[in-house]
Formats: sequence, structure tokens, C-alpha cells
Amino acid sequence: MITINGEKMDIKEIALLDLIAQRGYLIDLIALELNGRIIPRERFEGLVLKEGDSAEIVCFVGGG
Repeated sequence: MITINGEKMDIKEIALLDLIAQRGYLIDLIALELNGRIIPRERFEGLVLKEGDSAEIVCFVGGG
């Protein structure tokens, strides 16, 4: 099980880029915290979330 933004997902692993695409996020407008650590955008490609991981994905939006 992987936890994304507090929601438990019953999957063993998923590529971060696949998860981002599934959720409709724009890669240039997100920040990722994985298991309590901020992950630099350069490391997104090839990153696989695995069972027991906990991630927070924050999307930036414009507005006033």
C-alpha cells in the first residue's frame, strides 16, 4: 500500500511519472515530498513509489 496525499492506494508500486499523468498534474507545477523528504524535480524521472511509501504532491496554481 502506498499513501498519496493521505489517501491509501492498494498498489505495490507505481512510477511517479505514471501517477502524475493519471492524476492530471503538470510536472512543472508540482512539488513532491516522499517519506518526509523534498525530492528535486531532476529526480522525478525513473522514481518509483513502492509499498510503504508516503508521498505528498502539492500543485501550484495561479490566482490572486
